[in-house]
Amino acid sequence: MAPHAPGRRHYLMCRPTHFAVEYAINPWMDPGASVDRGRAIAQWEALRALYLELGHRVSLIEPIEGLPDMVFAANGALTVDGRVYGARFASAERTPEGPAYLDWFRARGPAETHDPKYVNEGEGDFTVLDDVVLAATGFRTEAAAHQEAERFLGRPVVTLQLTDPRFYHLDTALFALSGGRVAYYPGAFSEGSRRVLRSLYPDALLATEEDAAVLGLNAVSDGRNVVIAAEATALIRRLRGLGYTVHPVELDELRKAGGGAKCCTLELRGL
Repeated sequence: MAPHAPGRRHYLMCRPTHFAVEYAINPWMDPGASVDRGRAIAQWEALRALYLELGHRVSLIEPIEGLPDMVFAANGALTVDGRVYGARFASAERTPEGPAYLDWFRARGPAETHDPKYVNEGEGDFTVLDDVVLAATGFRTEAAAHQEAERFLGRPVVTLQLTDPRFYHLDTALFALSGGRVAYYPGAFSEGSRRVLRSLYPDALLATEEDAAVLGLNAVSDGRNVVIAAEATALIRRLRGLGYTVHPVELDELRKAGGGAKCCTLELRGL
């Protein structure tokens, strides 16, 4: 299947002004390891500049001191057709981010927003395709949030089960190449979820463990351009072979907190 023509996207990002690894809430995080905040900011700025170069629109939310993971904007909400389903974080350390992101949307108006009842971490665990929303549970997002999101957004939601703690969010194990095609690492999912994915996406691009282990699937695609971790070399070669224009990025400093390009990028659909 040839890549779809790219569309201009609208992204929300948060500068890592206060980025640090001060606690451990996923296997990537080591509070004892050194973090170069200046380098993290430079890598984030390069990512933002790339989006602008590709013709996308980038809005910014003000970082808040004391919320070092706020840079991972994808976790802040899920937006579909101008509706905003808010986040309710699993960890106490990140709990204030949910209201902060919803406040940003409400201040902008006129989007319809929903303060969730159930734990969910936004686009971290939701992936929007043309006719369905894929949603993960297993480590962060409650399965009940999938039904809550489905009711609010008016889109069918398919539940998937994550089983490998390295891939604690759906966006570390799967990304949408286009509105109807995905790339994913099978080893991150339960056997039942692998069957679901094979049925829904028989032409999916299957990543290796090596590429998944450098967060190669924490990638952003507009249908033709793919922004991806530079270390995911085999996946990059295969994407190019399929006709995608691939833009490798260095985000290894932010990867110390378990995030990559997608984690830094919340798509604003219809906003």
